[in-house]
Amino acid sequence: MHEQIGEHLTWNLPVLGSVHADTIMTTWLVMLVSVVFFAWIGASYRSAFATRRQTAVEAVINYIADLASSTLGEKGEPFIPLFIALFIFIFLLNQFGMLPFKALGLPFGGSPTADINTTLPLAILVFFLIQIVAVRMKGIGYFAHVTKPMALLTPINILEELTRPATLAARLFFNIFVGELLFIIVASIVTAKVSIGAFNLSLAVTVAPFLIQFFNFFVGTVQAFVFTLLAIVYLSLAIAEDH
Repeated sequence: MHEQIGEHLTWNLPVLGSVHADTIMTTWLVMLVSVVFFAWIGASYRSAFATRRQTAVEAVINYIADLASSTLGEKGEPFIPLFIALFIFIFLLNQFGMLPFKALGLPFGGSPTADINTTLPLAILVFFLIQIVAVRMKGIGYFAHVTKPMALLTPINILEELTRPATLAARLFFNIFVGELLFIIVASIVTAKVSIGAFNLSLAVTVAPFLIQFFNFFVGTVQAFVFTLLAIVYLSLAIAEDH
């Protein structure tokens, strides 16, 4: 296996210029898998009896829905499907790196969220969604919140507002990227047959890639939840009644 860290297959597109083709193809593949998966889940509702897949998926959906409704209140109910979709989509993007597409020589693979070009647009989308919703609910006076509790803090409040999408994107990107980086390093040691004297380092770390994949699965799940939770919290702060 030979894979350079940060290496991407690129396309040169009109207007957009150079884009990461492997990230785009993998993202579209994840979307296709998502459609097929939920079609499979939907087919199970033809039965009069609840199935395990129904129970598992409904548990996740109900948890995110309860979290959003309890945080946002009645005003946030129309956005619950969005946050459910956001969590599931990011979760699948995070976990797709566990599949060895690139190791098999295919021109796509890895976690799209290990590319800042995926996480930053997602964070910007959430940021503008919050601004638009807040203005629709409160009017242009919503932006007066940056002058509180005193006008002297306006520059700091504006900076805090603008850095939210950057921190959202960076947190998700670095956690997923580091997990993939660690897996590549350990897998390279295994395939390189490294020995230190009589100690076979490659043999000793053979089990490590499997442990790292379990760890990456856990991290990917947590980061999907954290991204969604922060999006819910930011929206709740934007639409909350002023006191």
